[in-house]
Amino acid sequence: MNIDGSGVYDIDTGNGMFDHLLTHLSKHGLIDLTVKAKGDTEIGWHHLVEDTGLIIGKALKECVGDGAGINRMGYAYAPLDEALARTVVDFSGRGYSVLELMLGDIDMGDLPADLVRHFLESFAREAGCNLNIEVLSGLNNHHKAEAAFKSMAKAIKYAVSIDERQAGKIPSTKGTISD
Repeated sequence: MNIDGSGVYDIDTGNGMFDHLLTHLSKHGLIDLTVKAKGDTEIGWHHLVEDTGLIIGKALKECVGDGAGINRMGYAYAPLDEALARTVVDFSGRGYSVLELMLGDIDMGDLPADLVRHFLESFAREAGCNLNIEVLSGLNNHHKAEAAFKSMAKAIKYAVSIDERQAGKIPSTKGTISD
C-alpha cells in the first residue's frame, strides 16, 4: 500500500464484486493497492472479507504512522446514478464506525450485502479511524455500495494528505493520535 500513490491497483480476492469495490478505494483514494487474498471460501466469503478489511486497515494505519502533518479528518460525497453516499473520516487513533448503508438483504452478485458492512467495520477498527458512512439515497445495492466506497476513498485521500501548515506536527491537542 502506498497512500501517496496514483491509484494503481492489482486486486484479486476471487470475488468479483468485492474486487470491484476495492478498486474504487484505490482509484479514487489515489492509494496504490495490491491485494491477493485466498481463504476458506468454500464455506462462504465472511472470513476472507473480514481478514481483508483487517489487513487493509492495519496497512493504512502503518502508512499514516504518527500522523504528523496530515489533515487527519476528511469528508466527501459520491454519486452513482440514483445513489448518493457521504463519508466523514477522522484518523484519531480510535477505530469506530457508524454505517447507514441502506443495503438490506439483496446480495450483489457473489458478495453478500452484510459483508460490505463487516468489511468497513473491520477496516475502521484496524485503521484506527472513526468512519462514518451514510448512503443518502439509492435503489440498487451495487450502486449504493459503490458510492459508499468512492466517498470513503475521497474522504481518506483528503484526511491522510499533508497540510503544509502542519508540517511535522501531530494534528491533536493531546499530542498523539495513537490508541
